[in-house]
Amino acid sequence: MLSSATPVGFIHVSDRDRSLAFYVDTLGLRLKSSDPFGDFLQSGPGLIRMTVLADYKADGRPRYGWDVADIAAEVSALRTRGVVFNVYDGMGQDALGIWTSPGGSKVAWFNDPDGNLLSLSQT
Repeated sequence: MLSSATPVGFIHVSDRDRSLAFYVDTLGLRLKSSDPFGDFLQSGPGLIRMTVLADYKADGRPRYGWDVADIAAEVSALRTRGVVFNVYDGMGQDALGIWTSPGGSKVAWFNDPDGNLLSLSQT
């Protein structure tokens, strides 16, 4: 059944080496396997399929996110690794770039080197 299958998210990138450095070295994901077209990255119980498209341009829509237990700690840790979190005018984000939704969930956004919009959430 799909409820027990491993989920796979897809992210397109234009530069494989640069993106692997970001996802593995900066974000701390583990490279699970590679083939001529891309890579599988372990992300908790799921996988990210990073596929290389030489002329890829991100469109600003969210591509992948992680739900974390302590968003402030995760944002702080990633900032020390060079990740820049997006601050949007009028959103009312805190000093770390974390937005608290009316329901109480917290979200912070950042981009990978290709401009793919990624997020952390605490629900």
